[in-house]
Amino acid sequence: MTGARPGPTIASIASELGLSVPTVSKVLNGRADVAAATRDRVEAALEKHQYRRRRPATVPQDSGLIDLVFHRLGSAWSMEIIRGVEDAAAELRTSVILSELGGEHRPPARWLDTTVARPPLGVLLVAANLSESQHQQLDRRGIPYVVIDTDGEPPADVASVGSDNWNGGLQATRHLLALGHRRIAMITGPWNMLCSRARVDGFRSAHEEAGAVVDPSLVREGNFYVEAGFEQGLELLSLPDRPTAVFAGSDMQALGVLRAAHQLGLRVPEDVSVVGYDDLPLASWVGPPLTTVRQPLREMGAAATQILLDIARGRSPKVRRLNLSTELVVRESTAPLA
Repeated sequence: MTGARPGPTIASIASELGLSVPTVSKVLNGRADVAAATRDRVEAALEKHQYRRRRPATVPQDSGLIDLVFHRLGSAWSMEIIRGVEDAAAELRTSVILSELGGEHRPPARWLDTTVARPPLGVLLVAANLSESQHQQLDRRGIPYVVIDTDGEPPADVASVGSDNWNGGLQATRHLLALGHRRIAMITGPWNMLCSRARVDGFRSAHEEAGAVVDPSLVREGNFYVEAGFEQGLELLSLPDRPTAVFAGSDMQALGVLRAAHQLGLRVPEDVSVVGYDDLPLASWVGPPLTTVRQPLREMGAAATQILLDIARGRSPKVRRLNLSTELVVRESTAPLA
């Protein structure tokens, strides 16, 4: 019997391309001092031969770092994720670095070059994902990644952690319907994010369950930030037949709605009920304290970190797709329809 054919090596790929081993190694390590055309040839050969850098059999518990990548930083929402990641990473004696994509959901080429050159133990992507090419390039270099609150369905071999957004939308809307509201507005997050669409589906399902009708003109797209809540809140609450309740896609958007209601001389909850989403620490301190859907953000960050480090250290994680539960927290911003 003949033995199994050896897998591709840097040397064999360099020989096939007529390049030096250091040149191929530079591409693998994300070095910038390689011509673009040469880099493309090497990447094509790595893909053709399905080259995969072997991970070390064991990685010391106190070595390496995690690259935590947000599509956008600067909100209390992102701070809760960061705290969860840092808590879990510190317990495992691993460091965390932060990257931001400026609102984009796909990292640019320069991010990939920097990551490959670093390289980290693994990458956590928050509300973002990689293109197929980027996914393959990280995979070839033995850099795993996990997606938190994915903007879409990640590849089958990519682990993800999220929360039950459909149930969150359902519970928030059921609460308002049970209070007698029928003209309920919803300000969503960006429509290209899976969590936004899932919450709208829950919103619609609650209406169908109650035999109520959704007015399409009352469903508005936002961006999870205060300004969108204020702008859409002003428009919705200025309608001749205004909604009696507003379900905002985040607590930050709900703050904008509260400001819009105040500017229009409307009382919350006497004139309009408001529900937020996330249950950030500030939700219990605003006036009135905000009814909201609790999303376990810290737990999501911690769970994703544990899964990532298990993969990076050659252990099989207990689960690769984790969807944590959400729950409605009732405070003083909602009341029965007057």
